[in-house]
Amino acid sequence: MVEEYEISAEKRGDDKAKKIRKNKKIPAVIYGSNFESIAITVDELEFNKVFEQAGESSLINLSIEGAKKEKVLVQDVQKDPVTLNVIHIDFYKVNMKEKIKTAIPIVEVGESPAIVDLEGTLVTNKDEVEVECLPADLIPEIEVDLSVLKNFDDTIHVSDLKVPAGIEILDDPDEVIFLIQPPRSDEELAELEEEVKEDVESVEVEGEKKEEGEENEAIEEGEAESENKSEVREE
Repeated sequence: MVEEYEISAEKRGDDKAKKIRKNKKIPAVIYGSNFESIAITVDELEFNKVFEQAGESSLINLSIEGAKKEKVLVQDVQKDPVTLNVIHIDFYKVNMKEKIKTAIPIVEVGESPAIVDLEGTLVTNKDEVEVECLPADLIPEIEVDLSVLKNFDDTIHVSDLKVPAGIEILDDPDEVIFLIQPPRSDEELAELEEEVKEDVESVEVEGEKKEEGEENEAIEEGEAESENKSEVREE
């Protein structure tokens, strides 16, 4: 059974966004097909708690000032670049009879023998896939069992994902999601260390050349200044 998520909201008044956030609320908007958009505010603590669980791929029951609950998806979340606090939210009201396109996150489960026994490293090429389905068919995440990755040649493709009936994955089925990178050999580590050493030495040499050039330039400027002073004294 899919968990039900709920958020209460209030219609936004004339208060500025800064004042709204100061009161621990978040400015937001709800819109959708054949639905007139409404500016609202939601409680910061309540939203963060629900969004942490629901993400952008789970339906949320949104009620505005106690009115009828609307089925919505979190369409966009804007965050402050410094504090990372949520500063604005877009809620999309869905039509339960119309298919929607959205992204569902991929979650790793199980352990890969190629990592545990062979000391390989997991490489993740995708952490979500785009899907199309009816809103009622949405799932919060797609689990992928890593235990099938037994050797370095094993990979998991989009086509290997298992989703319930009614959900169509739109990504390229041949695209690789997970693969295992073998541990580096002693020769590779030595080469990598040598490359780093060469890069460091190159930077040091460039720095020395720059300092030397600046020093020569300073000397030339000093000599020119001395000549100018001598000319003034001669006059």
